[in-house]
Amino acid sequence: MTEAPLLVVENLRVDFATPKGLVEAVRGVTFSLGREKLGIVGESGSGKSVTGRSILKLIRPPGRVRAERLEFDGIDLISANERVMRTIRGERISMVMQDPKFSLNPVMTVGTQIAEAYRIHAGTSAAEAKRRALEMLATVRIRDPERVYRAYPHEVSGGMGQRIMIAMMLIPDPDILIADEPTSALDVTVQLQVLAIMDDLVTQRGMGLIFISHDLSLVASFCDRVLIMYGGRIMEVCEASKLAEARHPYTQGLLHCLPRVEGGGAADLPILTRDPAWFEQGM
Repeated sequence: MTEAPLLVVENLRVDFATPKGLVEAVRGVTFSLGREKLGIVGESGSGKSVTGRSILKLIRPPGRVRAERLEFDGIDLISANERVMRTIRGERISMVMQDPKFSLNPVMTVGTQIAEAYRIHAGTSAAEAKRRALEMLATVRIRDPERVYRAYPHEVSGGMGQRIMIAMMLIPDPDILIADEPTSALDVTVQLQVLAIMDDLVTQRGMGLIFISHDLSLVASFCDRVLIMYGGRIMEVCEASKLAEARHPYTQGLLHCLPRVEGGGAADLPILTRDPAWFEQGM
């Protein structure tokens, strides 16, 4: 018997009213998510982050979100009020933002923020929240959890800040983690460490992961499936291991623009040629 998906998105549309007219950021996106690692890739402005934020109803006016179906574990997210969403955000669906410097409160210690996330959702004591926070810091491979617990965000590195964010988002034990460019600001070595942590946690906990990125090589090596977005639409869906065999000309164009470490190719990277028809078609 096939397991029901955790998340179902059908014909998701997000637009923003601006002085220059209506901007359609997401236009008819449809996909489902099981207990798997799903990558969403595309250029800046393709609608990746807006799609992730729409799932948690984090789009505020003048933004408008519509969908034929936006359902999480049997809950209709479109009709869900703010009281219901507060029980879902963080506790059942968590989101790691791109840069921890803008997500962590600079005047609160790291430990206080992680413990607060647990106390709000679990309703536990301060002592238990601290114990769980220290446990989560160790889980994301921070060597001295006690010291980091007492530190302020400006006292930790970018890679450690991202691990802290992952710990904070995973401490309530959610069903889905949405990671929006979680490694883009990190060097390659730290990037691989953070990905390994996320991979272990997702696998051990049986979670669903939406991994938003512009890095095709990274997504191909890390995810199970990949959605390729352009102009607010899904151009193609591929198995991550077969991304190199993608057929859509947009996906092929993105792949051809990737630099090759081994060299031996053309001196200049090719320019991605866009077909105006892609903007209207999609899947």
